Amino acid sequence: MNFWRSLVGKLWVTIICLVAVVLITLGLFLLPYIDSNFANSGDIKRLFMYTCMIGFSLTTFFALFLFTKITQPMQRVIEAANNIRRGEYGTRLTLVTSDEIGQLATSFNHMAEELEENIRSLHHEKGHLSSVLRSMSDAVITFDTLGQIILTNPHGQSLLESWSDLEWEQESDIEPHPETADRNVPPPLRPLFLSTLKQGGDERSNVHVRQGVWSVHMAPLYSEGSIRGVVAVLRDVTEEVRLEKMRRDFVANVSHEIRTPLSMMQGYSEALLDGMASSPEESSELIQVIHDESLRMGRLVKDLLDLARMEAGHTDMLKAEVDMNELLERVYRKFSVRAKERDIHLKLTKESDVLVLKAADEDKLEQVLTNLLDNAFRHTQGGKKITVHTGTCVLESRRYFEIKIQDEGVGIPQEDLPYIFDRFYKADKARVRGESGGTGLGLAIVKNIVESHHGTISASSKLGESTTFTLRLPVEKQ
Repeated sequence: MNFWRSLVGKLWVTIICLVAVVLITLGLFLLPYIDSNFANSGDIKRLFMYTCMIGFSLTTFFALFLFTKITQPMQRVIEAANNIRRGEYGTRLTLVTSDEIGQLATSFNHMAEELEENIRSLHHEKGHLSSVLRSMSDAVITFDTLGQIILTNPHGQSLLESWSDLEWEQESDIEPHPETADRNVPPPLRPLFLSTLKQGGDERSNVHVRQGVWSVHMAPLYSEGSIRGVVAVLRDVTEEVRLEKMRRDFVANVSHEIRTPLSMMQGYSEALLDGMASSPEESSELIQVIHDESLRMGRLVKDLLDLARMEAGHTDMLKAEVDMNELLERVYRKFSVRAKERDIHLKLTKESDVLVLKAADEDKLEQVLTNLLDNAFRHTQGGKKITVHTGTCVLESRRYFEIKIQDEGVGIPQEDLPYIFDRFYKADKARVRGESGGTGLGLAIVKNIVESHHGTISASSKLGESTTFTLRLPVEKQ
């Protein structure tokens, strides 16, 4: 059936039809003439039939010759082309002829070889690009001009999934394209995406999403002079922004904390130099103020150095078995005298008389308890009570030693509680200090020491009533 559809088949049918028409035409005109003018008309008719049969045989042979030399090679070329179209780029032709079919086969083989090499190079480049994208810690997302996602790396895919439920109502000064109403661009990236399409250049911005900050860099993708898409590179800079804010706050707070005692020391020393003290008692009072402020600066510098070493991980922890009951008794005796002087009732309650931490630094834990109790005394007025309650608890199949220090001070506002362990936190608006204030670093140091022991510390407070610090330390060695 394929033969009759081929060029040779059609040519053969055409030749047979032409020969048949010629012979039939000649037969119609010559047969009556032969019958009337020739005596041996039968031999002539047989000769005529033999001639027709030989003519048909020659045309058939000619058609078969053309089929073998033209149609079959062309079918092999077509089959090889179809194989390449299906992705079998190693297909080659084995036609060895010197005619045009042979030249076509040679050109086809060269074309297939170059195509295979180009496809191999493209696969190699694609694999290389895919490996680079997978290894990038930044999220990479590529959009077309309609906002549909073309390509992402694993981090980009995770980011898109986490942002899939965002509802963004941020106003944009850029009018959206009418065809981009139904797009897959995440809401936080839409203003920058539209700006990149409109401006035709790179765009950079920081995007705040939930509790994180993302640095976004978008660049247009050009094809033949027109924008065909946009590639976005997103980096999580939440920690960098937080550290930068901490650095600025730290510099501002340190400057503020040091400026006050320096100003006082400078003012009182100038008063002494100018002879403003009219009596030895006044001179002694000015000198005492200068001495107190110098001690305050010394404490601030010491706390800053301690905190810096802890956060850098350079603090040496001499961990050993620690008898917490003995440590608590020693701290309790140390603050008992202060409690009597301030008319504050200090109470220590223990659920067990024998409790040992397997691995802890006794000096650091004493510093923690001292800072917490000192903080409680500074914010508790006379006639009030401070309670230290100890016991054990089990959390997530681990046994913890629990210490609760509760004062009856003025309390801490709820909105300030999340920040009390930050450096230089002072809730002066809610507390009345009965004596010189601290450096604002005590609770930050406490938190670092507790976390270095794999413990936790938290605070709860009722404004105007009480504040409770809860300290939990693991009993077993971590």
